[in-house]
Amino acid sequence: MSTHPIRLSILDQSPVRKGATAQQAIQETVELARLADNLGYTRFWVSEHHNTTALAGSTPEILIAHLAGETKNIILGSGGVMLPNHSALKVAENFRMLEILFPGRIDLGLGRAPGTDRITASVLNPSNQWKEQDFLEQLNDLRNYLHDTAEPGTIQERITAIPQALTVPPMWLLSSSGQSGLFAAHFGMGMSFAHFINPLGGPESVQLYRDRFKPSIDRAVPEANIGIGVFCSESEEVIFRQQAVMDYRYLQLEKGGRLFPIGYDDIKQVSYNAAEQERITHNRQRMLIGTPDVLKEKIDKLLADYKVNELMAVTITENFDDRLRSYELLAAMYLK
Repeated sequence: MSTHPIRLSILDQSPVRKGATAQQAIQETVELARLADNLGYTRFWVSEHHNTTALAGSTPEILIAHLAGETKNIILGSGGVMLPNHSALKVAENFRMLEILFPGRIDLGLGRAPGTDRITASVLNPSNQWKEQDFLEQLNDLRNYLHDTAEPGTIQERITAIPQALTVPPMWLLSSSGQSGLFAAHFGMGMSFAHFINPLGGPESVQLYRDRFKPSIDRAVPEANIGIGVFCSESEEVIFRQQAVMDYRYLQLEKGGRLFPIGYDDIKQVSYNAAEQERITHNRQRMLIGTPDVLKEKIDKLLADYKVNELMAVTITENFDDRLRSYELLAAMYLK
């Protein structure tokens, strides 16, 4: 790990709390972005999810435009645009427009997963064949559209992504298995490893990305960050409740059930069998939870293991005030 200062960023999924509406969830995302901007966070990425009532963020390109207008310095980006759901040309035009409106403040984070179930994904893009080669072609097309380059003899020579822009938003690939990290290395893009999805093999995947990185028109050197579930509180009781809810939510996800907003009172009487307890132990590696002194030690170790300087925190809480306070405490550790 280098001696550069630690950078803090946020990946926000606009979670819908129990008893709240999707409109409230989006307004909370706006309030959180303002707070992060004032606290000195580096990035604020928003996600793309579909066909779930638990997460309200489905159109990151629209939400980014609003958030950029509500903030002053923080970089706004997608974490990510799920590229197989979309036309590469349309993504290029969306982000060229954002870059023109807010030059130097936009990230284009991309993912290969659909951000939903297979049926919904097939409705979003009926031509999606789930092929690796198709994704690679989309990445190549997107880069060409953004840079006004074209493969000789292809239809791209006849198409210009509009509006024309003087600058290009940095491109990042989200990875949870390492494969997209290799794609990021090949195309000279940034890599964001989703430790909150897969807590195993991340440091090795990031190192392989660095080793295989090919300089591009966008980046001369590799750049990586780490996304992980984070929660900080000064109250042991609040931490206990948060851990219990997250244990349940991760099991809910693994069992393939549709996510729905829950609170601690909904799950406090739930008991788990041996197999479920084993999964809970595994899933707790996907998040860092604790009081400020405990949490800082955990974060420092994680960043050292990955040899990165940027933590991208994902925080979903039962109460919005707890979510805000967690990010404030995190900032107090590193952004003084």
